[in-house]
Amino acid sequence: MIYLGVDLGTSAVKILAVDEKGNIIKTVSEEYPVCYPHPGWSEQAPEDWWDAVKKGIKALTACIDRSQIAGIGCAGQMHGLVILDKNDEVIRPAILWNDGRTAKETDYLNEVIGKETLSDETANIAFAGFTAPKILWVKKNEPENFSRISKIMLPKDYIVYKLTGVFSSDYSDFSGTLLLDVKNRKISKKMCEICCVREEQLPRLYESYEKVGAVKNETAAELGLNENTTVVAGAGDNAAAAIGTGTVGEGRCNISLGTSGTLFISSTRFGVDSNNALHSFCHADGNYHLMGCMLSAASCNKWFMEDILHDNDYTAAQKLIPDGLLGSNHTFFLPYLMGERSPINDTNARGTFTGMTSATTREEMLLAVLEGVAFAIRDSLEVARSLGNDIKSSTICGGGSKSKLWKQIVANILNVRLETPVTEQGPGYGGAVLAMTACGEYENVKKAAECLVSYSEVIEPDPKLVDCYNLRYSEFSKIYPAMKSLFSQLI
Repeated sequence: MIYLGVDLGTSAVKILAVDEKGNIIKTVSEEYPVCYPHPGWSEQAPEDWWDAVKKGIKALTACIDRSQIAGIGCAGQMHGLVILDKNDEVIRPAILWNDGRTAKETDYLNEVIGKETLSDETANIAFAGFTAPKILWVKKNEPENFSRISKIMLPKDYIVYKLTGVFSSDYSDFSGTLLLDVKNRKISKKMCEICCVREEQLPRLYESYEKVGAVKNETAAELGLNENTTVVAGAGDNAAAAIGTGTVGEGRCNISLGTSGTLFISSTRFGVDSNNALHSFCHADGNYHLMGCMLSAASCNKWFMEDILHDNDYTAAQKLIPDGLLGSNHTFFLPYLMGERSPINDTNARGTFTGMTSATTREEMLLAVLEGVAFAIRDSLEVARSLGNDIKSSTICGGGSKSKLWKQIVANILNVRLETPVTEQGPGYGGAVLAMTACGEYENVKKAAECLVSYSEVIEPDPKLVDCYNLRYSEFSKIYPAMKSLFSQLI
């Protein structure tokens, strides 16, 4: 049988077809625009997502026996607010995960409602990217739109709804709304009251690997699919990527160097850190995970290379960095180009270069960017370690993981062994695995991951560089606290 995995990203949807043994048959990608109506705002038209998904599925399956397609699993960008009216029409463009307009609403939730209340109700505090602050923003700034809301959903859930007609979400993705009692896997009535949301406006919740329905007759006819094609609840992109890298069960770790960066630690036990510096979410395998999320990771490298240096040859540029500079670079970069989430939760934070002199080279600045992202990931790892998570190895994925140099830097700064999955298709592959599980190819998600995920390259940390980077990290750690008060004055 054949399974489709849909990864609804920020800039494009990536769709792949795999067989029951996990072999990738074909992949396609369809782009769509992002709109920035005001500085710090980020929106997309959900209709563009659906058009791209339909176009992608048609292109993907053109040379495939469509009768063999048994299931579809969707993964996607988290936290985005999609609102529909009573006629199932999109009311306004979706407000995306990296939209920074909700500073006042976030402060209201954290300071007036209170972090303790939020943590008790949801296991998390408010971050600007979460969905609940966006709902409050619409209520305050677009009351007419707010009054028309019939359905509130997340980006990938809009695709599932268009495929099946079932108003659903999964626990992993819904964890990032700040409307879920994560520990008990149920909607928080108190948070609904705080956000003036009725429960009937919210989707029915499923485990990520559960079937929510089948492709609607008219949609199946349009796409050339069987009407009984199973569609699963799916997962948030980070949880799906973790499935695709085998990060399931107890104590497994995955690092993603995508547009944003994540540190993802799976667990069979619910847990939350006392300062809520890390997100405590449900996992797509039916358990839990801790996650540190930074807003700018590989995008920092892209910004510096393409926008500042006007250079598209990443590999050639990194080859010019002397080996002896690793661990001894005195130029530092704060990777907060869009503010930051974990662990500092500061929408005012900004990117900075520090420690430059008249002798500073292009290579030192480029290395500082790569190191700055890794240092910021370590910030989250230190929180996880303080909770007793003894992380000595991790998988790594995302566009940045194609750079061996960057992986070496991450391994040494974090002092962890890094494994690169053979199949680096991230969330889309995880979505396909969830569909396989729902269709009975595997007993559960953990069994599926064990059977399907293998690793190609392994990078061990160098003890000498680990010691050098420990010193550099202690210096890096002092920069943000020294700059924090200034950042708020620069807005």
